[in-house]
Order: sequence, then C-alpha cells, then structure tokens
Amino acid sequence: MDTNVDPLQNPAKRHKCCACYKQYKKKEHLIEHMKISYHSIHQPRCPICLKHCKFLESIREHILGPSCSDIFSEQGCQLCLKIFGSSGSRNEHMEFCRLPAPIPLGTTASPTIVPDFDCQDSCDENHVGMRPRAIAIDCEMVGGGSDGSLELCARVCLVDEDEKVIFHTYVQPQMPVTNYRYEITGLTEEHLRDAMPLKQVQQKILQILHNGESIGKVRLESSDGGKARLLVGHGLAHDLDCLKLSYPNHLLRDTSLYPPLLKTNSVSQSLKYLTRTYLGYDIQTGTHDPYEDCVSVMRLYKRIRGQVHQDEGNRTSTSTASNNIIPESDPWGSKEVDNLTPDELYAMSNSNFKCWCLDLKPRSS
Repeated sequence: MDTNVDPLQNPAKRHKCCACYKQYKKKEHLIEHMKISYHSIHQPRCPICLKHCKFLESIREHILGPSCSDIFSEQGCQLCLKIFGSSGSRNEHMEFCRLPAPIPLGTTASPTIVPDFDCQDSCDENHVGMRPRAIAIDCEMVGGGSDGSLELCARVCLVDEDEKVIFHTYVQPQMPVTNYRYEITGLTEEHLRDAMPLKQVQQKILQILHNGESIGKVRLESSDGGKARLLVGHGLAHDLDCLKLSYPNHLLRDTSLYPPLLKTNSVSQSLKYLTRTYLGYDIQTGTHDPYEDCVSVMRLYKRIRGQVHQDEGNRTSTSTASNNIIPESDPWGSKEVDNLTPDELYAMSNSNFKCWCLDLKPRSS
C-alpha cells in the first residue's frame, strides 16, 4: 500500500469552506467558491454556529433550522439577532432593542419647518480625522400628467442622527397635480397652495448636505476628512430624481440596496418590512408621513452601522498569506493558492460591498 499519497488527491477527502461550511470534492472547486463568494468579516453570520450567509434573511431562515433554533429561541433577539447568556438577559435587552414608533408630524403641521440649524458644523464632528455625520431624507409624491402617473415631489423631510427635524416643507409641483393620492399622502390642494418652490427646496437641501464643503471636494470619492454629510434613505434614487438632485454615490446609504438587507433573491425589501423586522414597530399604517419614514430609516441605518465586526487585521491567516507570497495583482490566479488552507483562503477573500460599520471609523488625516 502506498503511504505517500497526497491527501489533497484523496477522492474521499472533502474540502470545507471555513466561512459557510460548504464542502467540495476537489480543492479547485473550493478555491473557485472562495473567489466568488466574497466571504469576509462583514458578512452576516449566525450568532451561534458562526456560519456566514449573504443576507440577514438567510440568517433568519438558518436559525429556524434544527442546529441552532433551540439556543436562539431561548437566548436570541429576533430584532438584532444577537445571542445573550440567558433568556432573562435577552428579555432585558429586548426592552431597549424594540423601539417605539415615532410620532408623525401630520399634514396639519406648519407647511415649512426650518429649525435654528447651522448648515455648517461649528463643532469638530466632521473635521479631518472624524467620522461623517448622516442625514435621512424622505419624500412624498403626488401624481401629474393625464393619468396621474408622473411622480411629483410634494413634501420632503430631513432629520439628523438624533431624529431632530432639520428641514420639512411642502413642495410646489412644477406641473399641475392630477392625482393627490390622498389615501397615501394625506395631501390636498390646500397643503400645496403656499408650498416652497422646488428650486428653493433644492438649494436648502444641498446647503445642508454639503455642509460648507466645496462641490468639487464633495464629488471626490477619494477625499478623506471632508465635511459633507452621508445621505440615508430608502429608494434614494427615486427621491433624488423627483427632487431633480444629484449626490455622489459614495455618500449614499440606501436601505433598499444594501446587500445584507436584501431578500434572498437579491430583491429589495420594503421599508415597512425592514422597520417591523429590525426595529420592532409598524409604520405606514395610515397615510405615509415623511418624518416617520425618515426616523425609521435613520434608526435602521444606525442599527446596521452599529454592528461590531472584527478588525480586518485580526483575521485568521498564516505566514504564507501574511508574507505576501501570493502576488497582489492577481492573488487567485497564482499557483500558490493551491497550497493554501481553507483559513488562508478565507483570509484572502474580501467583501464586495462597503460595510456601514466602516462609517463609524475615523477618516484618515
């Protein structure tokens, strides 16, 4: 019997991904899997068995399975998906994790709210070395055109990270309104009679977002330490399009597009579903209120942003990977990859999206 057979060539040996636990008969299949899986410390993981998944929805389905359901049902939080030492500590946590619904502004509120707000920070929160602050936006649309299908922004609201209203106004449509969509918006002709012109609305929103930063620097993705604010929303492209505004992609945080929040078929979830599932309350039970949606999308962003992930530098790796034997230009194309262990392959893998937890890290000076 030949005792010098290479175990990697042993057909009975299975090659297991150390992130998602999938197994492959051939090493090259595992390598190909790691190349396209984008496993990283930022991927959603089961809090019990630590299995990586692409979506948080996949984690929710996984913890209902036989391997982890018993522990999670006793010690897991259904909202943030964290595990606690006992059901008692879990229940105590849930009192704070399940948030109360925000009180809507209502359509009877003053048509324009612009609190005493300095559009350029006087403090150091956005200066070099500090993290950028976020602003949440939501718009309500009415219908224009002969069939009322054209989207016209009629109301807009902005809130800060402390859920304070920065800007709220009704917006004067640029063409006649043929459908106020009252059942959804609660708006009537009266609300828009003295509404703010769209151009003025645009100027105020950009003034808030740019925060005294030059347009050139706001658009420069590689610029660190800028003062421009992150813009948080759900379906931001639609809101910005109806406002006829543009804002750099690297400053957008869209809960309808963020990969871990998508359905398992990569389709967007509704804000109503995300709010109920991750924050624990219902919204949009009657007419839609932009303040309620703004607060909810900001809370959702902050909850996801607040997830604690291991530092990239602490990931499991061996001297082979750390000594840069694998070429930086095309690491997966090197023959050295064949000799790496599953842990080393995982150390080479990187996320294909920017995790929101990175927004809490100070910018480089």
